[in-house]
Amino acid sequence: MSDDIGKILENWDYRLGRVDARRVKGNDGSDKLQMRIDLGLLQMNAQFRPDGKRPFGHPTLLDHFLIRLEKHRNTNGGEDGGFSINPDECAKLQQEAIQFHHRSICNFELDDFEAVERDTDHILELLDFVQDYAAQEEIGNGFQQFRPQTIMMQTRAVGTQLLANDNYDQAMNEIRNAIGDLNSFYSDMGREEMIENSMEIQSLREWLNDLQNEAEEKRPMTETEKLDRKLKTAIKSEDYEKAADLRDQIKKLQDKTK
Repeated sequence: MSDDIGKILENWDYRLGRVDARRVKGNDGSDKLQMRIDLGLLQMNAQFRPDGKRPFGHPTLLDHFLIRLEKHRNTNGGEDGGFSINPDECAKLQQEAIQFHHRSICNFELDDFEAVERDTDHILELLDFVQDYAAQEEIGNGFQQFRPQTIMMQTRAVGTQLLANDNYDQAMNEIRNAIGDLNSFYSDMGREEMIENSMEIQSLREWLNDLQNEAEEKRPMTETEKLDRKLKTAIKSEDYEKAADLRDQIKKLQDKTK
């Protein structure tokens, strides 16, 4: 059997600026995710680590280090002091974060928002871990470049699930909280200018504004608002007699609420 993947690529065109992903069944019977890229495709396992590996026998490399940390605490009276991860270990964790990032993009494109939430949770936990325990502080800080996009993607996934149930209020609260988290992140990093320039913050603000407008349109109108809309229509059509009657009705309703 040929190892050439040309036939697959011929039947799956690459489209610049688009994320093309699909779910397929692997030869081992498990679900795989594929993403089309310009020179080929990426294939990832749908569960656990995207590359299918089990570092040191654990589902992910982060799991391995968390177990190491717990063992360190058990032998040091519950304290973290003296525990760290070296630059090479940080680099391997970065590779894992990138794998999970690619898979979260695929899952988002496939509308598997629960999977996006799961994978972004893993990335954020990994970023926190490296920031806390990297032997060199600049390495931990360098990892944080992934945080804004991860927060945005997770918020999109959570918010979209809430909107599917018409839960606009909770979805908008999730977006506001994410914007607040990003504002705090940039302030803590000493990059306050990014609060206005961050593409992630701008994207979330635009989404929030759109949802506020949609929620307002879906909100049932009060009797006064219904009459006011009819009044505007009457004035536009120059039906002044009807407009006068509508004004009287509006005034009576307003007087009742005083």
